[in-house]
Amino acid sequence: MTGRDPNEPHRAASPLELLFDLCFVVAVAQAGTALHDDLAVGQIAHGLVSYLIIFFGIWWPWVNYTWFASAYDTDDVAYRLLTFVQIAGVLVATAGIPSAFDDLDFRIGVLGYVIMRIALVAQWLRAAREDPGGRSVALRFAVGIGLIQLGWVARLAIGPPWDIPATALLILGELAIPVWAERSGRPTPWHPGHISERYGLFTIIVLGECVLAATIAAETAFSAEGFSPALLAVALGGLLLVFSLWWSYFKRPVVVDRNQPMRVAFVFGYGHYVIFASVAALGSGLQVATETIQNVTHLRPDVAALTVGIPVAIYLVAVSILHARPRTLRALVPVALTVPLLLGAAFAAIWVGVPVAVLIMGLMLAGLVAYYVVSARR
Repeated sequence: MTGRDPNEPHRAASPLELLFDLCFVVAVAQAGTALHDDLAVGQIAHGLVSYLIIFFGIWWPWVNYTWFASAYDTDDVAYRLLTFVQIAGVLVATAGIPSAFDDLDFRIGVLGYVIMRIALVAQWLRAAREDPGGRSVALRFAVGIGLIQLGWVARLAIGPPWDIPATALLILGELAIPVWAERSGRPTPWHPGHISERYGLFTIIVLGECVLAATIAAETAFSAEGFSPALLAVALGGLLLVFSLWWSYFKRPVVVDRNQPMRVAFVFGYGHYVIFASVAALGSGLQVATETIQNVTHLRPDVAALTVGIPVAIYLVAVSILHARPRTLRALVPVALTVPLLLGAAFAAIWVGVPVAVLIMGLMLAGLVAYYVVSARR
């Protein structure tokens, strides 16, 4: 484990990485379902806080594994077995999501999280032993991750009102580890093309949650109880949103460059938390919109529409900033004009209804994509 070549040609995601992603899809789906359940009964603040914390516990181990694999993937027996341990931790953490949302009981979730992180510590210790040039960086990663896990275990003994501040402090500690470690010696030899592909693949995977929500709406619209134009409008609007969000992300190659300052790589890596979390939340919002039509939930029309509009707006801003670097801020003008219109369409659901509001939002994003296509051709 001496480090991969950062300039290796045709570096692509491995089958093991794809299996790793597939197991994380289950965790994302579980978090989205829990968020939907809270939104549907009007527990919006509780649902959002719990969702953001739990999604961090899903996203951060994925980020750490992805960057480590980009630098040190040997694909030998030891590497595969330790990856399997991390996958097992994902499944344990996923099993703890319902209890974390419903009862604020994080014991199972923390157990799964610690399993994932300790397996990664073993990987870093192996890299420290076998890669002398990167030993100082690898040891800092191993020590930092190990110490923070002790903090997560201790966090279980802390109750309200200090539990949320303690969690925020531990999250900041987790985010600080790569910044602290990478400055201690030779940077890890991650591959720019490989990292870009991995983030793009996970974006597509999370968009699959929105496709599922649109499919459920379409299936219900053609159910045996009779055709429902309202549900079909939600399904069509949701599908337009999925297509437009995909196009917005992939309209230009999203590439992180090793020749740029390290802070640019951190902005790229950390900024995707907003992108992934907003897409998964959109899937929950589309389910809420569907259930509002069926009178399963009794949210106000504008609140139900905002569960769709707010994640879309956040996603658009995040992706636009990602694409704008290092270009001028003029690239953000179309999005700055579209976001207020999106939120206005959501508020207009009081008068036009949730189905029409969702369909209008889908058409707005399709129009934004068309604008980008035409301007690019010009």
